[in-house]
Amino acid sequence: MVRIHVKPCDDSGGNEFLYECQSNLLIEEVTSEVVHIFNLQSQIHRLVSELQPRLLPLYGDPKATPLLRALSEAKSYASKDMVIHNRPLSYLVLRHHFETIERELAAKFDLLGVSGFTHYQQLLSDVGILNEDTTQLKLAGKELMREKQLSDYIGRNEKTKIVLNLQQKIMPPS
Repeated sequence: MVRIHVKPCDDSGGNEFLYECQSNLLIEEVTSEVVHIFNLQSQIHRLVSELQPRLLPLYGDPKATPLLRALSEAKSYASKDMVIHNRPLSYLVLRHHFETIERELAAKFDLLGVSGFTHYQQLLSDVGILNEDTTQLKLAGKELMREKQLSDYIGRNEKTKIVLNLQQKIMPPS
C-alpha cells in the first residue's frame, strides 16, 4: 500500500490526514476518495467546534453523554494527531462517526435548545467543501493528470510514502 500524506494547499494544517491505496489506482479514483475524506473531516471539525462549547454545561448529564462521546470519538479520529501516530483515515469509519453524531444530535435537539434540523444544516452549509471535479492533486508542485495511474508518477513500489496537496482549480474568468 502506498501511504499518502494529504495536505490542503491553503496551509490551514487542520485537515491533514494519511490515506493508503494501491499504486495502480487511477488518479481520478484517488482524488475522489481523498476529497470525500477531506470533506467529511471538515464537516466533523465544524460540528465539534460548534457543538462542544454548547455542551459544556451538560457535562455529567446522562442524557448528553452519548452525544458527548460521539463528538469526542469523531474529533479524535478526524484529528491531525492521526498523522503523528501514523494512522491512515478510512472514509467508512469517518462516515460512521458522522452518522453517529447525526443520530445522537437528532435525539438531543431539545437539550441544546435548538429548534430542529435546520440549525444543524446551517452549521454544515458554511463548511468549505471541495468539489471532486474541480480539485486537483499536486505532487511536488506538479499537477497529477486524472487519466493516469498513481504508479506513473511514483513507480510500482507499494511501500512508497508521498505528500500530496489538495488544491481547487482556478477557473479562468469568462
